[in-house]
Amino acid sequence: MKINKYEDISQIEREAKRDYIDRHSAFVHCEDVAKRGEKFTVKVQVGDEYLHPDDFDHYISYIQLWDGEKMLAQTNFTAGAMGSNPSQVEVDFHIVPSRKMKLTATAFCTKHGLWESDAKVIEMAD
Repeated sequence: MKINKYEDISQIEREAKRDYIDRHSAFVHCEDVAKRGEKFTVKVQVGDEYLHPDDFDHYISYIQLWDGEKMLAQTNFTAGAMGSNPSQVEVDFHIVPSRKMKLTATAFCTKHGLWESDAKVIEMAD
């Protein structure tokens, strides 16, 4: 399966391509440092500037959170979960880290496949 990656949309001239890339890309939002053994919140959002459809045949069906090669969590959506309105699908994952992490998120669009975020390194504090 092809994995699509985010491209810097500020460098893309065609609006249609900017929209396509942004609305499918996953973005990881969290602090840069976590306390070892304490609950840590990681928000994953699909789309930054543009909204993704929530149609019967075109929606985000799942979001996964990864630490390197290990999947930490997944949430699933069904068509209409966002009220059948275009939106920036987002989910908060709560994890308890014990070591430095390299987080990525993936989002699966039922029409345009799998999209992977840029990696975000999380340092540990005691």
